[in-house]
Amino acid sequence: MTLPTLTKATYIDNERDLIKLVELLAQEDSIAFDTESNSLHAYRGQTCLIQLSTREEDFVIDPLLINDVNSLAEIFSNPKIEKIFHAAEYDLICLKRDFDFDVHNVFDTMAASRVCGYKRVGLSNMLELVLDIEHPKTHQTDDWAQRPLPSDYIRYAQMDTHFLHDLRDALYEQLDENNQIEEAYEFFEDVTTFEVKSQEFDPDGFWGLGAPNSLKRHQMSILRELYILRDQLARMYDHPTHRLIHNKALIKIAKQVPRHRNQLFNIHGLPGWLVRQNGDEIIEAVTHGRSSRLPKRPPRNAPPPSDEVERYTALHTWRKQMANSRAVDSDVIISRHTLWELARIQPKSIGDLQGIKGLGEWRLKTYGADLIEVLNNL
Repeated sequence: MTLPTLTKATYIDNERDLIKLVELLAQEDSIAFDTESNSLHAYRGQTCLIQLSTREEDFVIDPLLINDVNSLAEIFSNPKIEKIFHAAEYDLICLKRDFDFDVHNVFDTMAASRVCGYKRVGLSNMLELVLDIEHPKTHQTDDWAQRPLPSDYIRYAQMDTHFLHDLRDALYEQLDENNQIEEAYEFFEDVTTFEVKSQEFDPDGFWGLGAPNSLKRHQMSILRELYILRDQLARMYDHPTHRLIHNKALIKIAKQVPRHRNQLFNIHGLPGWLVRQNGDEIIEAVTHGRSSRLPKRPPRNAPPPSDEVERYTALHTWRKQMANSRAVDSDVIISRHTLWELARIQPKSIGDLQGIKGLGEWRLKTYGADLIEVLNNL
């Protein structure tokens, strides 16, 4: 296994150079992409780097230093240019959320690896298994918003795209040998279809945290006050909420009902520096929660009918058996969301399967008859 020597990537930190790069990229048939964000270090994570590789060169784009990166939109939306990602979903979410980029024609090397039956499908694992290249994941949890970026950070980011073309080609060859090209591209559709969730704080989110822990009503009231305070403090300190105060710490405070700041120092998951700075506010939130009425819980979605659950269970069992026979993960066969849709609409014939999201031509041809048989045998 080798640790490669790379030619230094071109660092793009101004709009003029970015526009020149876009003109170059428009001539390419395929481009490898990745992103780095600071979601582990900020209240609201943002895309801090966009790195890319052609088959000849590597580039690192700094969106924190460039006022407008919209010129990249034409590259991402161009269906004639293949965009290679490894584990595309999170990158695509970041690109949509932060820049409103729509990305078309994606080849996801992690998804391709899973269709091929690999079990350890992280980028480092796949580079080692397929290309015999060492890529230690030493900077995964670093703060990518710091500037200037150390040179080893930039090299690490460059490595994430430099070999993706080679990995893509090797996996494509395996897929082709196993007649899995159509299946892989349908699976790419699954893993690149996503919903960008709102980043706005939901003050009712405490219900999902407290209900599974069997808190009493007065404890739930305390939890509500703590939950709101945590968000306020996270905004103020620009920390991710769950890293500022762990969920388990909120539950423990709500159960113990401390009356003095000194009692907070023994709670795991509650940083000592935060107790020193804001311990009085935490105690005040506890006190206010003790004397407050618990608001009515928002209505929850009704559970699916029992016959729908029965159909889903049968489909789920079939999917697991199929996945085991092929030695792949279950969602490679058909997504959980599609199983629920099948259980809901209860198709009676293969014709009824047409147009169902998650059932492309390959899956209809390969699994359609089995799906109808499972449903009709109930």
